[in-house]
Amino acid sequence: MVKAYLRYELTGSWGMIASATSNICYDRSCKHLLAGALENVAVWNVKQAALVKMLVPPISQSGKVAGAVTQIAASPTANQVAVGHADGTIRLWDLDTGEVAATFSGHRKEVSALRFSRSGALLASGSKDTDVVVWDVAGEAGLYRLRGHRGQVTDLAFVEGRRGGRRLVSASKDGQLKVWDLDTQHCCQTVVGHRGEVWSLDVDPSETRLATGCSDNELRVFAINASDEDEEQQGAAHTAAAAAAGDEGEEGGKGTQQPGPAASRGADFLVPMGSVRRQATDRAETVRYTSVPGAHGGVLLTCQSAGKVTEVFRVRSAAEAARKMKRRRRRKREKAEKKARAGEGEDEEAAAATPGGEDDDRLTAGDELELVAAIRSKHKARSFAVCPPAAAGRRAGAGGHVASLVLSLTNNSLELWDVTEGGAEAAGGGEGAAAAAAAGAGGATGSAEKAQTIDLAGHRSDIRALALASDDSLCLSASNSSVKVWNPRSGACLRTMDSGYGLCALFAPGNRHAIVGTKEGTIDIFDVGTSSRVAVVEAHSGPVWSLAALPDASGFVSGSADHNIKFWEWGVAADPDTGAKQLAINHTRTLKMTDDVLCVRVSPNGKLLATSLLDSTVRVFFVDSLKFFLSLYGHKLPVLSMDISSDSTLLVTGSADKNIKIWGLDFGDCHRSLFAHADSVMAVAFVPNTHYVFTAGKDKLVKYWDADKFEHLLTLEGHHAEVWCLAVGSLGDIVLSGSHDRSLRRWERTEEPFFIEEEKEKRLESLFEADLEAADRAPLGQEQPGEEGAVGAAGRKTLETVTAADDIIEALDLAAEEDERMKEFEEDKARNPKAKPPAANPLLLGQSPSAYVLRVVARVRSAELEQALLLLPFTDALRLMRYLVSWLRQGGQVELLCRVATLLLRLHMQQLMGTPAARPLLLDLQQLLHARVQELKDVMGFNLAAMNHLQRGLRERQGQPAAGDVAAAAAAVLPLKRKAAAR
Repeated sequence: MVKAYLRYELTGSWGMIASATSNICYDRSCKHLLAGALENVAVWNVKQAALVKMLVPPISQSGKVAGAVTQIAASPTANQVAVGHADGTIRLWDLDTGEVAATFSGHRKEVSALRFSRSGALLASGSKDTDVVVWDVAGEAGLYRLRGHRGQVTDLAFVEGRRGGRRLVSASKDGQLKVWDLDTQHCCQTVVGHRGEVWSLDVDPSETRLATGCSDNELRVFAINASDEDEEQQGAAHTAAAAAAGDEGEEGGKGTQQPGPAASRGADFLVPMGSVRRQATDRAETVRYTSVPGAHGGVLLTCQSAGKVTEVFRVRSAAEAARKMKRRRRRKREKAEKKARAGEGEDEEAAAATPGGEDDDRLTAGDELELVAAIRSKHKARSFAVCPPAAAGRRAGAGGHVASLVLSLTNNSLELWDVTEGGAEAAGGGEGAAAAAAAGAGGATGSAEKAQTIDLAGHRSDIRALALASDDSLCLSASNSSVKVWNPRSGACLRTMDSGYGLCALFAPGNRHAIVGTKEGTIDIFDVGTSSRVAVVEAHSGPVWSLAALPDASGFVSGSADHNIKFWEWGVAADPDTGAKQLAINHTRTLKMTDDVLCVRVSPNGKLLATSLLDSTVRVFFVDSLKFFLSLYGHKLPVLSMDISSDSTLLVTGSADKNIKIWGLDFGDCHRSLFAHADSVMAVAFVPNTHYVFTAGKDKLVKYWDADKFEHLLTLEGHHAEVWCLAVGSLGDIVLSGSHDRSLRRWERTEEPFFIEEEKEKRLESLFEADLEAADRAPLGQEQPGEEGAVGAAGRKTLETVTAADDIIEALDLAAEEDERMKEFEEDKARNPKAKPPAANPLLLGQSPSAYVLRVVARVRSAELEQALLLLPFTDALRLMRYLVSWLRQGGQVELLCRVATLLLRLHMQQLMGTPAARPLLLDLQQLLHARVQELKDVMGFNLAAMNHLQRGLRERQGQPAAGDVAAAAAAVLPLKRKAAAR
């Protein structure tokens, strides 16, 4: 009889505040902050420092966990957010329901850039595979793929002109900016000149400027070549600004007008305007324009470096920029005159020389940008988001308040900073910051102050030790500077206490106290109830690598790198300050070893003590007499972890040689050696009262084994970095794991049984999917970006698209068999009127063959439909097109049928042209498609007219003018404004 096991599934993940791999942004309502939390998205209320919800992506068809979040972009028009992952997928989330609205699979590598268009109808994504893909958000499908970059695409920005022209600007690590015309789907401009990789870009709210940040310490600004109408308005604005600046009576401004950037533009879409030097020497990470309200607000340009500095610039108004330009020209002219007077023989020529060339007649980046503040955080920043005043609990413009910024730091924390006008130095920078500001950017006009930190819900570094209370009610985790106590069911952080670098931990009897062994060689005693460290015991002269409780609850054993194993017993001591009694430990015995002790375990029957040493051996002693019993050889590298079964008969060891070995404690024989992980095995633990074993490795996996049958049962995927520690519940129903990715995960035993053979098949499917991805991915360094501005299909082949194509083919075959059966029945009925009809095919679910095929096609996701049809052979595609004719005559699902027909015609046009039998089919499709689409257009036109009529009636009842009247009035006033500006 085949044995069944109960499945363990991931039911919770906590400890992550903000991932270092993802950016942060606010949702459309500006109330909640969205931050990546490994593969999840955390929704934070910054004002309350509370986690509102966690968006958890579903498991894929092959059981593969989603990749880590790398990019987040909020829709400007809907309460939706697009999330890009490290595996190349993009998920569109509905924030109201917390569910995935669509999944896009178009990239072969990590998604490195995401941006919505201003209307929210389009979504552009860039990846490490050097491609840019444009997606239709409403249609949930990919439109096209833009190729041309030869490096990772780092950022994207839409520019949508008033006359319907749409542009997409992309930045890449190849040092280029590319401007794509989305109407013609080609590259219309390539901007070179950056001194290295371009890491970020953004367009200002008025779509007149584009700023870029690259690997040097300069912030470059480009003028956007607008349409003719926009150029007239901008030219009038610059003329008015120059006239306002000329009223000051400056000498150099009387004879000439100062044209803006639009005056000397050519055919290029992006025109360089110069650069501004940043204070930070690190490369730029993120550049963003933001419009903020308030008296001190306006348009801000924030540049965050890859280090600890985030600089906030204010964009001057047109009049201020013109005055700044005049002062710059005057200073240059005065300097030239002074130099001419100091020279000999060229005084008259120098005095008559014009104060500058072509660059002096145009606005530059330095004229428009003014440094407000430079924020210096204690740790490196990964991303930032400008916080709306209401979300930060501030009043716009109050007390010189300019804006509030939320910084996502690489140490798993968030910081809220307030930027205010006034003060010459940035908070935290001191005199050095002020000097740097004065030397680098003319001095900051404001200051920045840290207002809030969100860091209690996670560790600052990786989790090195885990311990569960005896009743599984509490969980303790230790890292390099703190110890946290969690509720293992809800993931809530209950206590946070300072400590040394924790390497091992356990709860004392009663679960009110805990002890932690540290890298410094001390044993810290914590009182969980009072959230305090009550004692620090100098236990060893080297790191304490392992702690093991004695079965009789009288004490514990510690193993250290100082070659000693020490026995301790629980005691009570008086607090030297208050005199109150508190827990203490007393040293009773010491066992000297010949090498560093890496792990110690005591058998549940209290008779044996197992120790692993740095010399790759395991030695077993008697607990009562400390006499040597067994020496276990076999591992090629040191044993990092081990555990003893509840019946004290088996010992499992996990080693740095990637193997686990199962030993018998009666004679010390090795029952089996198993290749467990692709890297070092860091933790092993038996399930209580069983011979089932959990192992954790540096390959990011947790695995489940049967130590009696020596079978691999399950692979638990979820962590995104090395798994350092494990803790199994007293009943074996929960397993906790801690990782280098700073997260804790809870795996719970379910009632779902599984069999070993089924799991082997699933692992083979995952290997098949890996082969698909490998076949779809070009070799490293040979991405073959194609010709300049090449366009390709948006999707890619995945296991889901292959399955969808197989389902369509099976449905077509099943329908053909059913049609053949019905045809034979009709022939029999013609010969014998009393012939019985054939039994209904249960696979058709009570539907006709045509309706069943339509049902299968309609079940294919919109984003996967194109790739699924691409995998169909021509014969099956021709059969599907014959069904399209009958479906179109019925008149249902016209949009889906039109898309299927268009895709099939585009994919198989050459073969259809060479197939005479397909000509009548194509003629029928032409007539039916045109008629059905025209019917849909008529219905939509009728509905739009009705909605406009209802809207007009509602406005008339409320006494408001119609939208057309307002537009006509605005068009009539516009020429008058232009004339006034020209004067």
